[in-house]
Amino acid sequence: MDVEALRTFVAVAETGQFQAAADKLGISQQAVSKRIAALERHIEVTLLVRTSRGSRPSLDGQVFLPHAKKVLAALEQAEQAVRPGSRPLRVDVLNRRISPAQAVYRFYRSHPETDLDAVTLSKQNAAQAAQAVLEGTVDASFRALPADQVPAGISAERLLDAPLEFLVGPDHPLADAPWVSPADLAGHRIWIPGIRPGTEWAAFYQALSEAFGLSIDALGPNFGDEALMDALADSDSLATLVGSGDRYLWPQTHDLRRIPLHDPTPVYPHVLLFRSGDRHPVLTALREQLRTAGPRTPHDVWAPDWVDR
Repeated sequence: MDVEALRTFVAVAETGQFQAAADKLGISQQAVSKRIAALERHIEVTLLVRTSRGSRPSLDGQVFLPHAKKVLAALEQAEQAVRPGSRPLRVDVLNRRISPAQAVYRFYRSHPETDLDAVTLSKQNAAQAAQAVLEGTVDASFRALPADQVPAGISAERLLDAPLEFLVGPDHPLADAPWVSPADLAGHRIWIPGIRPGTEWAAFYQALSEAFGLSIDALGPNFGDEALMDALADSDSLATLVGSGDRYLWPQTHDLRRIPLHDPTPVYPHVLLFRSGDRHPVLTALREQLRTAGPRTPHDVWAPDWVDR
């Protein structure tokens, strides 16, 4: 059934005039007549009775009218449900401790009227997260995805570079350094449990290791962040890497030290993936805030060659 013909019938029934319905719909009176005739042929009944003073619904038309209005109302509700901005923006931040989650939270704090959901697709790699965006499972995802692997229909914007920091216990040889260079970390054991092969963060740390001759491993069971903090506090040689915006908590007695890396500053490049042409107003506002009010990128940045600059 032609929806526009249905809408035209309701307009004639409510106004009582073909010309008035035409004016309301922004079409010609001839178009109104054609639509009504086609609708009557389709359902094989006369819906309108023409009189000298206009048109009114026939007996069949009176029965049909409330159903027609319900159909049009249902269509309006369906359109409204998917109209840009009518539902929460769903953003994958990967992990609630790291920079993307903090950036989205800062955005929400500065735009408390916005409607958004922060989710973590922590078991999906970058390619799988991009597919989730493409399929509409989420609206956007922060990932480090090479430009040549971005699927058609997805836009990628590098909006959040997270500088790395060296995290050690108080007895580590570098514990009192104000900052260190990546080259200074050569020969020190860097433990990052939970690195999974085939993920973008595995590729990132592999590139970092090769660029600066570092020893980064994920050996041993991953008992969580708290266990990692305990291990760092008890060791004079163990260290790990965290993002400067990552939020980790540990007991004050651990006395862990976050040491900035410079000369150059390795950054984890969080690229925002979203469907090309997506006009969700919250997505537009989030991208704008990250461009203009996000953390400043250091001048001496290092990132893997495969990352789109």
